[in-house]
Amino acid sequence: MHFNQTTRETNQSLATRGCTRCLSDEVVAHGLLSPHDAIAVRQIATQQGVRVADVLSREYRISEYTIARILAEAAKCQFVNPLEYAPDPNLITRFGPADCLKLGLLPWRCIGGTTVVLTPRPDQFLRHTARLETVFGPVRMAVTTEEQLNRTVQKHCDPALVNQAETKVTAVESCRDWNARIILLLGLGLVAILAAGLFLSPTFVFTILAGWAITTLLFNMLLKAAAASIGLRNPQPAAQSVTPARLPVITVLVPLYNETAIAEHLLARLKALDYPRALLDVCLVLEADDTTTRETLGRTILPTWMRAIIVPKGTIKTKPRALNYALDFARGSIIGIWDAEDAPAPDQLHVVAQRFANLGPQVACLQGTLDYYNAGTNWLTRCFTIEYASWFRVILPGLAHMGLVVPLGGTTLFFRRDVLEALGGWDAHNVTEDADLGVRLARHGYRTELINTVTEEEANGRAWPWVKQRSRWLKGYAITYGVHMRQPLQLWRDLGARRFLGFQLLFLGTLSQFVLAPILWTFWLLPLGFDHPLQAVLPSWAFWALAGLFVMSEVVGLVVAVIGVRKASKPWLGKWALSLQLYFPLGALAAYKGLWELAHRPFYWDKTAHGVLLPKGWKNPATPPPRQPLRQVSGG
Repeated sequence: MHFNQTTRETNQSLATRGCTRCLSDEVVAHGLLSPHDAIAVRQIATQQGVRVADVLSREYRISEYTIARILAEAAKCQFVNPLEYAPDPNLITRFGPADCLKLGLLPWRCIGGTTVVLTPRPDQFLRHTARLETVFGPVRMAVTTEEQLNRTVQKHCDPALVNQAETKVTAVESCRDWNARIILLLGLGLVAILAAGLFLSPTFVFTILAGWAITTLLFNMLLKAAAASIGLRNPQPAAQSVTPARLPVITVLVPLYNETAIAEHLLARLKALDYPRALLDVCLVLEADDTTTRETLGRTILPTWMRAIIVPKGTIKTKPRALNYALDFARGSIIGIWDAEDAPAPDQLHVVAQRFANLGPQVACLQGTLDYYNAGTNWLTRCFTIEYASWFRVILPGLAHMGLVVPLGGTTLFFRRDVLEALGGWDAHNVTEDADLGVRLARHGYRTELINTVTEEEANGRAWPWVKQRSRWLKGYAITYGVHMRQPLQLWRDLGARRFLGFQLLFLGTLSQFVLAPILWTFWLLPLGFDHPLQAVLPSWAFWALAGLFVMSEVVGLVVAVIGVRKASKPWLGKWALSLQLYFPLGALAAYKGLWELAHRPFYWDKTAHGVLLPKGWKNPATPPPRQPLRQVSGG
């Protein structure tokens, strides 16, 4: 393989030579496309603002390899497979592996004083010539495929990419330096102090704990009441009707791990999306050691707009680490997140694109609504659905309307890519990376808006898996609170007084309610005819006042639940809201499990199994039998 030294003018000739004869016409000349289809391809590319190559591969299923060979032939330059002819790794390191992936450029070898740079996008090569020449001096273009480029970068730079995925967030905003031993010692010290206090002055200690539990209950009730009032007075406005002139490319990251029952159904649901295929980039994010899911996905053919990204092993194994790694491979200017069990509305991406087009740059994140397709399976799934209807359809819109911090949900999230990258993506060590990212967005001056689009999920309908899932969330809340309260004065300056107090209520208040729930339960002793530890301290009227507070709290919770299920078009669940008092005690058990893991295994991700309680109609296979191996980006 021989390369001659060239000038910038020659590079320009190479990059544009094929334009005299459009790529679609070249494909026609090779007998791969009819003249009528070639016209349609050019029209689609013009209307959508995408490359002709993308339309050919996504809409007409012409392989990347074939397109790359034709592009190289048209530009009269070399086609190079870097997996066969290895590059100089030092050149990749000099340019930066992440930039290679993002820009579609692979510095390959230095030949005769000229650096040969491979690209799957020869039509865009000139945009980067100045930067390439600043780094390498004279450069020459050659063509490769995107998959070959990506796999080559991974092959030679995986350690750097993995390290970057685990440390993208700055140390001051990350929990990766969380010292579990210190937390354990502090926890043991606190338990010892409480035990000593209960032994020496049980009434005093119990009064302090009860006072804090009642205070957080009061403010939690007031927050719910305010959100319910806003929900009744200010229904969510309809999305603006202004449609962007051109839709953006949207990359949706779908992390999967040990998915045996849900993967095939996921593929079937993603194929129902009505977003233009040339603008759609769905990345199935798999762990390298997850042979189960890879084998499951291997039983189907992935569409050309869907690909698998294999995440190598690292020091930890978490969802946010996998998302950070996959982010470098994304093609879109908008980044979305779906979970394995999700069933998004077919028009959801259109709603997202439209809302971003009608909002200013300060709105960096759109949060969709979660609902559940198995709400009627059992009592636990009914309560789970009621809880989330209250959260996503009443509480979160209320928080957003009041200008408070919005703790994000883990799915149906969409970000402006430039903002997400500027913030360092997700904290790879935080097991509630979504809530943490919501706080970081607010601290950096960005807003989150809720959008009227629904993604259906599988509600957790088994007691112990529910406890494990909830313990992970509460542990993550505790870690998020600890991270952002390292410098409380700086947090106050970043958020302002109102949002700072809202942050305290959302995180510290929520944790307090679950941890101290047994303290509140003790007040059931009085109506049951037993003495209460505080009878010697509080006058009788105080107990009546507390009884009124408890009743009012339940009424507010019931109202919020009824509003939520009605907005979710599930009014039949309203009667089950009365049973939530039997549902939430599980949260106390989850809180204690989470506190133990906080000091024992702070970064442990207690994975929730999916596909356990699918609707009956989903039990049949959703995809055809095996036909070819899984298409992937990475090796392995």
